[in-house]
Amino acid sequence: MLGKTAGGLYWMFRFLERAENNARLIEAGFRIALTRSSAAEAEWRSVITTSAVRAQFDSKYSTYDSASVTDFLLRDTDNLGSVLSVIKSARDNARLVRTALTTEVWSAVNETWMLFKDVLKDPVPETELPAVLATIRQQCALVRGALTGTMLRNDMYDFCRLGTFIERTDSTARIIDVKYYALLPAPSMVGSRMDNVQWETLLRSVSAHRSFRWAVDGDFNAANIASFLILDSRMPRSLSYSLGRIVTNLGYLAEEYGETPASHDMAAALRARVTRREIGAIFEEGLHEFISSVLRDTASLGQQIEQDYRFTR
Repeated sequence: MLGKTAGGLYWMFRFLERAENNARLIEAGFRIALTRSSAAEAEWRSVITTSAVRAQFDSKYSTYDSASVTDFLLRDTDNLGSVLSVIKSARDNARLVRTALTTEVWSAVNETWMLFKDVLKDPVPETELPAVLATIRQQCALVRGALTGTMLRNDMYDFCRLGTFIERTDSTARIIDVKYYALLPAPSMVGSRMDNVQWETLLRSVSAHRSFRWAVDGDFNAANIASFLILDSRMPRSLSYSLGRIVTNLGYLAEEYGETPASHDMAAALRARVTRREIGAIFEEGLHEFISSVLRDTASLGQQIEQDYRFTR
């Protein structure tokens, strides 16, 4: 496959996943801010910091409040990572690789772009924010459903899935980091009722609250929930699951092309480093430090995949 086509498919699904992940990150901040209304500015600052757009945000706004942060992350076209911006980028990439997509996938992406242009044409009132975030998640799920239901399982499908899971690994790590590094009021609060409520809120933000209750025979506490989001390979947004999918799809490409470039070994090493751990050892190392290393290595892996398969955006 031409690098231009592979890159278009890969980035199309990275951008779609990023749109959904932005919605989940906003929801995490919004829900946690409700539990700490007296410190809402700190909550929203943490969301911007974790989104890696703080310098750009600070150049436009002087305060961290719900309206400014949500508008910047949802619809500000100067922010190339906003939902509106990345959905446009996803649609542009889909148009670039139109002949590699089924009619159903193209239609789902195009309809999503047109819907979001309408939904996000004006600032979103706080009262309507949960419904808008739900719409973003639903539309991204619609595109994924069209992909899994209609695309041939070949290299085109593998590049789509690689984009999804590279982005998802990054997102889940960032959402965990929002909680543990940026939102906890003080070390003395670890294990407190407020701490546990915030962790439970994060489960809801990644649509894993009920799954946790099914899968884990334990309380809603930091260790159990972090273990579920990092190590449980049954949970489709966990680091373990996402890295496993990356390794699998890279393996399919190795079979397809008859070669195993550097990104395959990098992915296998990262997956092993994440999955061959106990949550106690991760906490002992420092959860923020562990997550930061995962973010760095995931970014390096994405760059190596682009280099190995000669991607262009």
